[in-house]
Amino acid sequence: MTLIHYVAADGTRSSLNIESGTSVMQGAVLNGVEGIVGECGGNAMCATCHVYVDENHINRLETMDGLEDEMLDLVASPRRANSRLSCQINVSADLEGLIVYVPDSQY
Repeated sequence: MTLIHYVAADGTRSSLNIESGTSVMQGAVLNGVEGIVGECGGNAMCATCHVYVDENHINRLETMDGLEDEMLDLVASPRRANSRLSCQINVSADLEGLIVYVPDSQY
């Protein structure tokens, strides 16, 4: 289990132990984290799991692929340098303490 911190737009923090091999999106949806929808079920096809990764942690993630990069052009909230689709972030022990910020809107 890996500790992931989800911070809502209003500052509310949910700190959850997520099973390795699960995506950050799946961990959020399974635990009722508000603001992460994941309409497509984690297939990088809807951009409703957009998050902002804490800038101190962004280098700990695998490089995004072209599909994720394209989908981030379609997000409802502004795309930033630290934007990622949480369905494309696979939880592992290397991500212990990861902080992701949930944007105001996914639609």
